[in-house]
Amino acid sequence: MEYLEGRDKFIRTWGELGINWGINKTMGQIHGLLLIETEALNSDQIMDQLKISRGNVNMNLHSLVEWGLLHKIDIKGQRKDYYVAEKDIWKAFKHIIRKRKEKELHPMIDLLDEVSKIEGSDDKSVEFLRMMEELNVFSKQADKALENLVNSKKNFLINSYLRMIK
Repeated sequence: MEYLEGRDKFIRTWGELGINWGINKTMGQIHGLLLIETEALNSDQIMDQLKISRGNVNMNLHSLVEWGLLHKIDIKGQRKDYYVAEKDIWKAFKHIIRKRKEKELHPMIDLLDEVSKIEGSDDKSVEFLRMMEELNVFSKQADKALENLVNSKKNFLINSYLRMIK
């Protein structure tokens, strides 16, 4: 496989996988492109390489910066904004966890706290409250575990995995 073929396949697949991580395909493709680039790119260069519209590029660049997966940089003598990907995969992983917790887990915990305040002693109410409590405990434990992971050192996962397989 030639470099360009491998590069294009990686970018395309990274975009498709991004859907499973809570981002859209184009956002994933832009991240994949910048992840493997050796130099910063501006929005025109990204548009040309990925064949996507200016609005789509700009919207997704903004989101990727917000997620902490890209950094906007200034290049002396250039008026355009340039972007580079966070190359430390551990940092990127932690940014993704934080964002997913914020967008998915925390709203779930808030919902469970709210609906757990219903009143009633009939069978349906009792079962509803039991299930809400179980989900709430699980969600809060997951939140705590993810927070511990985010706050752990870079080699935590590798070392933990190696201990498990010994």
